[in-house]
Amino acid sequence: MKKIKVGLGTCGISAGGMKVYEELEKEIGEKNLKVDLCETGCMGMCYKEVLVEVIDEDGTSSLYGEVTSDKIKGIINNHIMKNQPVEEWIVKNEKPKEDDTFFAKQKRIVLRNCGVINPSSIDEYINAGGYKALELVLKESDPVKLINTIKESGLRGRGGGGFLTGMKWQFAHGAKSDKKYVICNADEGDPGAFMDRSVLESDPHSVLEGMIICGFAIGSDEAYIYVRAEYPRAVYRLKNAIKQSHEKGFLGKNILGSRFSFKIKIKEGAGAFVCGEETALIASIEGKRGTPRIRPPFPANKGLFGKPTNINNVETFANVPWIIMNGAEAFASLGTPNSKGTKVFALAGKIARGGLVEVPMGITINEIVHEIGGGIKGNKKFKAVQMGGPSGGCIPSSMGALEIDYQQINKTGAIMGSGGLVVVDETTCMVDMAKFFLRFTQNESCGKCTFCRIGTKRMLEILERITDGRGEKDDIDLLLDLADTIKNNTLCGLGQTAPNPVLTTIKYFREEYEAHIFNKKCPAHSCSALVNYKIDAEKCIGCTLCVRNCPVNAITGEKKKPHSINQEICIKCGKCFDICKLNAVIKD
Repeated sequence: MKKIKVGLGTCGISAGGMKVYEELEKEIGEKNLKVDLCETGCMGMCYKEVLVEVIDEDGTSSLYGEVTSDKIKGIINNHIMKNQPVEEWIVKNEKPKEDDTFFAKQKRIVLRNCGVINPSSIDEYINAGGYKALELVLKESDPVKLINTIKESGLRGRGGGGFLTGMKWQFAHGAKSDKKYVICNADEGDPGAFMDRSVLESDPHSVLEGMIICGFAIGSDEAYIYVRAEYPRAVYRLKNAIKQSHEKGFLGKNILGSRFSFKIKIKEGAGAFVCGEETALIASIEGKRGTPRIRPPFPANKGLFGKPTNINNVETFANVPWIIMNGAEAFASLGTPNSKGTKVFALAGKIARGGLVEVPMGITINEIVHEIGGGIKGNKKFKAVQMGGPSGGCIPSSMGALEIDYQQINKTGAIMGSGGLVVVDETTCMVDMAKFFLRFTQNESCGKCTFCRIGTKRMLEILERITDGRGEKDDIDLLLDLADTIKNNTLCGLGQTAPNPVLTTIKYFREEYEAHIFNKKCPAHSCSALVNYKIDAEKCIGCTLCVRNCPVNAITGEKKKPHSINQEICIKCGKCFDICKLNAVIKD
């Protein structure tokens, strides 16, 4: 029997996946076809959603991209009924395709089941080797050996800090207490980041299995998944996975006949960015206001409800079962000496092929942007990448040969972060970008530290003044001074890293700040207050399209003759620039 899989992660659903699924269901029912129709998660090709995979009786796979409901009949009538795949709609099969380079340099460990199995089916996860690692761990019944395996693999926490996972487990294992906890940090709050969401939606059992193994390693019998409520699909699939795991005996009392018991609860966060910081997250689970506290004591000694607690993020836990089954050496053989294994990145921004990728550590920025991501949209010039979200920084295209590992990225002034990678082109103003991230951090500040609460506000006011054309000669020095004060005096990691976007843009794009301040010009022609719109008389044919769309009647001229813009009336909305089909309106 043929099998049809429809990608119903959030990206697929937002592109119309549910409508496609329902149309397929209708066609299959009306034609009484013997076809196994099921859903799957996101395989990473978000730029080609909706994705529909047809698997023939012999196992041959054909992946259709950008599927809409009006293509369904063509797929059914030709491929399903006549065994004639619609080749022009296929983005991946056994024949060479343009999009093959998207996968060529990837190594999928965390994403091994994403877009492959039905995330709502525990049986499919088991058939793919799921829960075999847990069985092996319980059979060997040696927490110390287990922790040493994780240490030998070199796995670092993938939530941003990059602390060695095995060491963290060892600290929690060695803590003396009658009760210990495991927490999965799924509070993914960085703009442009969607790694955790996709994994939870596409392969929730891999995360649960990693958490259960961690619980056995440190001597815990209870866990929490702290996931933001804005991820309804992830929450739904997590709840379903937990229920199924209980039914199969992978959760609950005496798991798989052992003396080990474990339960997992879900805590839905309200979307506060600061709750991604581990001590604030703990406070939130406890029902308190989500604000950081001073460390030490560290959570491994005194965490949730005052008990030893181990916290890792989604991606970290999803790596664990693979490491157990394939060995520490297999994982450690990937990457660089200081950064082992793979890393999942969310490609967003001005990239041609946005989506989710998993690559070996040590790959270069250029390889990700140009080979996997397909370069920049519209053949524009690659300018920079923003890594690490609001806590990260901007790395210029001139450093595109930089290998991605924790040490190398930290040297640039950015951080690896959880894996958001926002690509920008020549039309992006770096001052404005720094302002965007600082505004986000300022809005999300818990307010506990004066230096973070007030300091980021003052920095934001300076950036707003600069982009409005009111910059002053000492503004750059003032920003650097404020940044240094904030980094050295705030309590938590989020406050300490808040100035990073500003510091890195000044470091690598100082000339843009100077152009704004001294020349009152935005080199990227992005800051509206510093842009004048003019009409090129040689290109203008007097079609009057701009006249009819100008909201303030700032454009005048006779029909079929060049027009002009009254700068005193123009509000710089850019409507004329966007609507002119002849590119006669220019930015000055």
